[in-house]
Amino acid sequence: MRSFLKSVLASFTALLLFSGLGVVSLTAVLILSITSASKDVRPEVENNTILTIDLSIPIQDAQAEVTPGEALQQLFADRDTSGISLRMITGAIEQAAEDPAIVGLYLDGTGGDFATGLANALEVRRAIDTFRASGKPIIAYNRDWSERALILGTAATELAIDPLGTVELNGLRSESLFLGGTLEKYGVGVQVVRVGDYKSAVEPLTRKDFSPENREQTTALLNDLWGTFVETIAAGRSLDAAAIQAIANNSGMLMAEEAVSQKIIDRVAYTDEIETRLKELTQVTEPDKPFREISPKAYAKAIKLNEGDREAAEIAVVYAQGSIVSGEGDGEQIGGDQLAQELRDLRLDEDVKAVVLRVNSPGGSAAASEVIKREVALLSETKPIVVSMGNVAASGGYWISMVADEIVAEPNTITGSIGVFGLLFNLEELAANNDAAWDGVQTSPLANLDTVSRPKTAAELALIQKFIDRIYSQFIREVAKGRDLPEAKVREIARGRVWSGTAALNNGLVDRLGGLETAIASAAERAQLESWYVEEYPRTKTLEEKIIERLEGIQIGGHRRSASIAQASAIEREWQRLHAELRDLASFNDPIGAYTRLPQSFEID
Repeated sequence: MRSFLKSVLASFTALLLFSGLGVVSLTAVLILSITSASKDVRPEVENNTILTIDLSIPIQDAQAEVTPGEALQQLFADRDTSGISLRMITGAIEQAAEDPAIVGLYLDGTGGDFATGLANALEVRRAIDTFRASGKPIIAYNRDWSERALILGTAATELAIDPLGTVELNGLRSESLFLGGTLEKYGVGVQVVRVGDYKSAVEPLTRKDFSPENREQTTALLNDLWGTFVETIAAGRSLDAAAIQAIANNSGMLMAEEAVSQKIIDRVAYTDEIETRLKELTQVTEPDKPFREISPKAYAKAIKLNEGDREAAEIAVVYAQGSIVSGEGDGEQIGGDQLAQELRDLRLDEDVKAVVLRVNSPGGSAAASEVIKREVALLSETKPIVVSMGNVAASGGYWISMVADEIVAEPNTITGSIGVFGLLFNLEELAANNDAAWDGVQTSPLANLDTVSRPKTAAELALIQKFIDRIYSQFIREVAKGRDLPEAKVREIARGRVWSGTAALNNGLVDRLGGLETAIASAAERAQLESWYVEEYPRTKTLEEKIIERLEGIQIGGHRRSASIAQASAIEREWQRLHAELRDLASFNDPIGAYTRLPQSFEID
């Protein structure tokens, strides 16, 4: 393959010199030629091969689209660092358990920080447990084991650490950046209308610390998430949960030898010793040759994973990931109109027998959420629709889920947050401090209701509060109807409060615990299907299609973040976090300024 690439590069370099093609166009044609020449080539799975999972590669709900530039970079990189979809990696692991050519599983943590959400990690953990039940060895190695990485690492039959490594077991925290004092300092006024004592999404812009209600709900949520984590780790290491909690309370961090003595880790090892062990498993005896391995992406391609029998019934899996915005949205948002159209098309498609809506969203625009919810309700009238909640499915994310036939969530999913708020900015003081001013004329007292030139009057705030109250009441009624709960019960568990998946099951907001595959199986059962295949939506454009669009000057939406926060330095991570929060703020485009959303900075580590 490398010689082929060199030949292609040489040919196109000559073409560049003699034809005057632009570099961008040449790059596009180059990638198009390479992908066209290799798209039908499938890797082979040799006997005695290890399935290697790079723990630094993020596991996402859906496969992220790759830009042409990223694709070219990946072609010449030592390893593929782009994300992998949840169904691809779980399917590959489970298939490898039954494949005689695969002799073991290697969880490689040496590539960087673990960058996968808690709920997705739990579903992958279950797939690894299935692999372990096959009796094949699972080797896990890291220089330093973080808590998130241990969710997968503790499923291994052989868990190892570098001699100078550490194990993090110090509990979970949620830390938010509060800008209330900053905005006040610079003369930016913020007025808030909301419903729900726990609806804390506005607090980062109005306060300097947690409100008592927000502290209460966040503490309860973290305790639930920590409880799930401790149970998972304890089960994998055959320890009592109390032993894990004692480490968190008294040590927090364990040196390598301490981790072995506490039975968190099996052994201390250098990288070369792990490689020797993997070469033994793959029966490679030559000292200059590496062990025989294959990545989940390559393995999935080799075995034609998830291609299914196209003559069987179709179950559509629709991914709803990101903040909910009015209109079409972009690649990192859920556009209300775009997702509604996708669901409408599936409702009218007679070949689609059931739908699974995978929701991973903190919410957003109330109006856009209602547009999506309407299509979910209409779809439910014609064919089964099951919601699978990912890492976060709260506020607007719950709004679009509540009328489905069934809601499935992970124990550590963050959901609920049934409440509404409005954020009203004004720049009157900022302008005055800088000798700026507004002036204008209007035909009625409320004509400039949406101005940022002044604060809202008490009468205007009362008017906006009326709209917010109406939306909240509708939210309550819809939850009560969709979940078959008394309105009084919904009002008790609403109030903007967030819940873990476990707590949501107990209070009736979800139907069962499980992952995406659980939801797919449930949809098939509801549709009374004996055989089916899964089609994923929205369909990811092939690289060739995207290149052609670029060459033709067609505007395409969306891009994947090119840099992982997990790989950045501490300062870079804070800067990227602030950038993400400001980007979320820019997505507040609801027509009447009403939002059903989680806090912008709900970070848990």
